[in-house]
Amino acid sequence: MTALLAQASAFGSVTLYHYLFVSAALFALGVIGFLSRRNLIIMFLCTELMFQGAGLALIAFGRHWMNPTGQVFVIFVLTIAAAEAALALGLVVYLYRRKSTLDAQAWAELAG
Repeated sequence: MTALLAQASAFGSVTLYHYLFVSAALFALGVIGFLSRRNLIIMFLCTELMFQGAGLALIAFGRHWMNPTGQVFVIFVLTIAAAEAALALGLVVYLYRRKSTLDAQAWAELAG
């Protein structure tokens, strides 16, 4: 029982700044991965990582201010991320069938 209480007090020391730091780190890793990679699937996953970082920040602010608006907005962000995933998957399949590569430079050749 005392171990459970010690664990609960350890989680009580986590502040808004801890969540914002993790959120910023997720977003920064997503940006770095998106800008440094040429594989479309990796770029897509990095975009999802940026969405998750932004969602974590929204949830943290909503919890900090005891306002459910942040959590509700995250539902909309997740909906947009799901739509983006469906669209990106279709485009990646189309590109791979047409060019047999997942290199981002192949998109520039399709532009015309």
